[in-house]
Amino acid sequence: MLRLLNIELHKLKYNKTVKVISIVYFALICCVALLVSIEFNFAGAKIRVADQGIFNFPFIWHFNAYIVAWLKIFFAVVIVSIVANEYSYRTLKQNLIDGLSKKEFLASKFLTVVLFSAVSTIFLFIVTLILGLIFSDYTEVGIVFSDLQYVGAYFLKLLCFFSFCMFLAILIKRSAFALGFLVLWQVIEGGIALLFQIIKIRSNGEINLFDSVYNFFPLDAMSDLIVEPFSRFGAVQSAANQLGEGFDKSYDVPWYSILITIGWTFIFIFWSYRILKRRDL
Repeated sequence: MLRLLNIELHKLKYNKTVKVISIVYFALICCVALLVSIEFNFAGAKIRVADQGIFNFPFIWHFNAYIVAWLKIFFAVVIVSIVANEYSYRTLKQNLIDGLSKKEFLASKFLTVVLFSAVSTIFLFIVTLILGLIFSDYTEVGIVFSDLQYVGAYFLKLLCFFSFCMFLAILIKRSAFALGFLVLWQVIEGGIALLFQIIKIRSNGEINLFDSVYNFFPLDAMSDLIVEPFSRFGAVQSAANQLGEGFDKSYDVPWYSILITIGWTFIFIFWSYRILKRRDL
């Protein structure tokens, strides 16, 4: 394991693209933290987003995990790039000649996926903890470390998404086309979701494929791990109550989404290995 990871780290060490994108990724997370701590003048009133309660424990774990997850596309570019470059520069073939098996090659790439997911999750945890300790109105230990399931869901979401990116890079072998297919798949899932919603409306709710079949699609399963946190915000719920509307919604990490996401992760790894095993390199 360590030998394979060392091989990948050695390659990443001299990859300028990885360095630049990684710096931009972590810088953007820090910028978000800085922006919400700045005071703005609005209609003569001084407003600071951080004072509106979004950084209160335990809500901040949910909020930050949801927001930062949108930046995963940066590391997706890195994953696709480092895998596709193995084909472009023929280093994969050279590695196999030097004695690395196809299974070991795939394992080294998956270890990189795990590494990126873990590093991003640890960074999210540290930034969220610091912001919460600075701005939260509640700093009791029991409150601070509650709702950490969102951090775990964030790690699982990245792990599955990056495994999907690795699979696409192995399947298509070109960075641009792999990323293009990733965007296309998002459009396809969106189109299917719209179709299922239309069927649900037309059947007066009797045929509900959106809340059953659609949950098994990979990107939707990943998305369901961390639902939107905005309607959970106290000010939003208070406004809704005043208007006579209420939110009957669960904000927990769904157990079925966890199982589906883990299942897709194994499927992507398995398919990647089958492609490597059958393909003449």
